[in-house]
Amino acid sequence: MAKYLWQVSYTHEGLKGLVKEGGSSRAKSIGKLAESHGGKIEGFYYAFGDDDLYVIADLPGNLEASAISLAIGASGAARVKTTVLLSPKEIDAATKVKVAYRAPGA
Repeated sequence: MAKYLWQVSYTHEGLKGLVKEGGSSRAKSIGKLAESHGGKIEGFYYAFGDDDLYVIADLPGNLEASAISLAIGASGAARVKTTVLLSPKEIDAATKVKVAYRAPGA
């Protein structure tokens, strides 16, 4: 399973739907959506600022995360930015991979 961060900004229409349904209802709906694709929601937080919602999802892979992100964006109710999250162990493994990279001008 892989972890993803969704940063969500509601559109005007999305905000109207949120006010109508409530925050808990949306959290439950997104939880069911993740479960229907073999995953689960680890964190679901509304926020002030540039983004209205932060969701941490545990999903089988990029295919499922992309499909969900595309469906949310295509709805017109929200804009979503998806970030792949890496664990400390994954970074430890990455530091052991030899990469032949030359910096510009070096």
